[in-house]
Amino acid sequence: MKVFPLHKAFTLLEPGPVVLVTSVDKGKQNIMTLSWTMVIDFTPRFAFLTGPWNYSYEALIKTKECVISIPTVDMAKTVVKIGSCSGAELDKFKKFKLTPLKAKFVDAPLIQECYANIECRIVDHVKKHNLFILDAVAAWIDNKHTEKRCFHAVGDGRFIVDGEKINHRRIMFEKLPEGV
Repeated sequence: MKVFPLHKAFTLLEPGPVVLVTSVDKGKQNIMTLSWTMVIDFTPRFAFLTGPWNYSYEALIKTKECVISIPTVDMAKTVVKIGSCSGAELDKFKKFKLTPLKAKFVDAPLIQECYANIECRIVDHVKKHNLFILDAVAAWIDNKHTEKRCFHAVGDGRFIVDGEKINHRRIMFEKLPEGV
């Protein structure tokens, strides 16, 4: 084993797929790119981190709702560009030619071009750590999407693309919740 720089350790654990989070405040829709997300348990409870440095932060605090949209690798460049500009200065839906769709339970829009969308209500905000805890209220998937691979941030400007899936369900069957 070789010593790895501690200040880069997060790049070894960088979590789930890069996502887009939509919000709306006073009729103004916005999109932000996030890579710090996590599943909390087998229920539809999730968490993500963001703070006052992001334009969407105030809308999330005020409305207590959002949509987590899951883009596929074919959208990677656009997703990175979305995260490199501010919704305070431009309409990201127009700039990046994305289609907002009306959600069923929250005011924040779904993104039509994404493979999946999860409508969420924010149930807690741990301000000290900029951690938002969310309960999903609806989930949508677009099976017409031919590309289904997600991509993951390493944390240093590089990304990893999903690869081959391996199946060990038989081994884990007794530990999986019913219906999964």
